[in-house]
Amino acid sequence: MQHDFYSALMVLLIVLDPLGNVPIVLSLLRNTPRERRFAIVSRECFFALVILLVFMWGGDRLLHVMHLTDASLEIAGGVILFLIAMGMAFPSMGVSFSGPEEEGEPVLVPLAIPMIAGPSSLATVLLLASRQPERAWTWAAAIALSMVVVWLVLLSANALARRLGKSGLIALERLMGLLLAAMAVEMLISGLRNAFPGIAQ
Repeated sequence: MQHDFYSALMVLLIVLDPLGNVPIVLSLLRNTPRERRFAIVSRECFFALVILLVFMWGGDRLLHVMHLTDASLEIAGGVILFLIAMGMAFPSMGVSFSGPEEEGEPVLVPLAIPMIAGPSSLATVLLLASRQPERAWTWAAAIALSMVVVWLVLLSANALARRLGKSGLIALERLMGLLLAAMAVEMLISGLRNAFPGIAQ
């Protein structure tokens, strides 16, 4: 499955799931003074951006050391994304990476990792870099722009929660889950075709 800047950006925005993280941010920062929230969200988004970029640039070396093929990574990535999609569309059926609520100011964990730069987003950037390494700067730009969107959404968490309400946030989360499931299935099909060329026809 080949990607361009816009399709990569769309996939990243879905797997980063800023709207799904709004309730988590509200919970984590409920006892944090309002003037500190901007700094905290900005810091955690920056940490997540650095982690994703490092993972993207080091993806080829990781694959080489672990003797992994592009096809196996694509199939594994499709499975992970599909499980995440099920968790978004049907919370009782899928996999959730939202850990228990923690007191105090979050530093790196759990907001930057694994809520923003989680297994699904790490798998996605690794897959992009391994499938089309010649477009590394395109993927870096898509990661940076998607993180800007995440940053803006999380900064607006309180306003979004008031305007959309709990049911509105749930509806958007399930819609994103449906889109991600479709992308995951396409990724699985592409990986299977690469692993078993005979079934391409």
